[in-house]
Amino acid sequence: MSDKLYYLTEIQAAGSTFGNYFRVTTFGESNGGGVGCIVDGCPPRIPLSEADLQGDLDRRKGSCILVVALCGSCSLHIDLVVVLSRYFCRRPGQSRVTTPRKETDTCRIYSGVSEGVTTGTPIHVLVPNTDHREQDYKEMSIAYRPSHADATYDMKYGVRAVQGGGRSSARETIGRVASGAIAKKILKQFSGTEVLAYVSQVQQVLLPDGSVDHDTVTLDQIESNIVRCPNPEYAEKMIAAIDAVRIRGDSVGGVVTCMVRNAPRGLGSPVFDKLEAELAKAVMSVPASKGFELGSGFSGAFLTGSEHNDEFYTDEHGRIRTRTNRSGGIQGGISNGEIINMRVAFKPTPAISRKQHTVTREKKEIDLLVHGRHDPCVAPRAVPVVEAMVALVLVDQLMAQYAQCNLFPINAELQEPLSLGFRNFEPAMI
Repeated sequence: MSDKLYYLTEIQAAGSTFGNYFRVTTFGESNGGGVGCIVDGCPPRIPLSEADLQGDLDRRKGSCILVVALCGSCSLHIDLVVVLSRYFCRRPGQSRVTTPRKETDTCRIYSGVSEGVTTGTPIHVLVPNTDHREQDYKEMSIAYRPSHADATYDMKYGVRAVQGGGRSSARETIGRVASGAIAKKILKQFSGTEVLAYVSQVQQVLLPDGSVDHDTVTLDQIESNIVRCPNPEYAEKMIAAIDAVRIRGDSVGGVVTCMVRNAPRGLGSPVFDKLEAELAKAVMSVPASKGFELGSGFSGAFLTGSEHNDEFYTDEHGRIRTRTNRSGGIQGGISNGEIINMRVAFKPTPAISRKQHTVTREKKEIDLLVHGRHDPCVAPRAVPVVEAMVALVLVDQLMAQYAQCNLFPINAELQEPLSLGFRNFEPAMI
């Protein structure tokens, strides 16, 4: 018994595994041999290939700067713009608002898939690192970069991977995005659930409330510009704000808004495992995240109960709905079928091209100039990472709900099938 307790404690303390039923373990360092993930608990017989993962991996790295330039210089037909954006958005390092590190981020699936479908056994995904620049990190072996994890990793472990920041590097998120792509496919196939995120704020440029219709906004609209804001007017303002600090060797923060359409009802559990608590943990584990809001968030503190409450009604299909959605699609820690919406705040990128005061590992105070390739604003590249973490939570909660509350016939007077949100649902044929 003692050995089992020690094993469980060891796993929980390691910090690299996420989820209970759909379990994801990420591995690798920024400048090591590669990064990736192992997904355990994935349902069998789901069609899956590397191409299913590559699209989101390219979004994590790629951008649409060439398409934006073309659109600004000529009157291209909108269909051609979409085609071009899909192609060029998958070419790494093309954007002036993201790091110029030129990794292809090409993934390989080494296990868990046979003849094009998942087998139900662990899925191993690896993305090799190819664009090393160890010379950019020489100063990291001498001194701690301000607001990075350099100092705290030494404080915790007494040793750390110096090149690229090791596990604290944003390159670790490749494993999250790859596994999140699998989770998205499960959600879409089972219940028609969509997870979409976009940049809603860069520094002081803030999208006005209601300027993005969460019922109709599309991935193409989000991916139509390098800052990933579906409102063209405010996208240009955000790009200008990033450019202004980039040329000064500085950085800015931003906010990513994420929404979930067709979320099954009943996800989440009372008390400690509320759905919003699980979502908060997931997105707050993303590098550089500093704040989380669901629904009305902090602005709800300014309202009265009569102003904030979401009143119920019965729609034309006989479903119980809410007229407003200040709860953000979750009440009592359980999803109610409305659109789940949340916001995640990201700090300014701590790696800037300005001299900063710090201390060496020998505790000597010095001035440090950080070299390397870094984002002037992390928010645009955080979009697919936030989507991935939200999808991982939802799949894990979906499997828990199915096991506990749908194992036996449901109470048809009070419950509905988890897949009801997807009215055109058809099981995948193999």
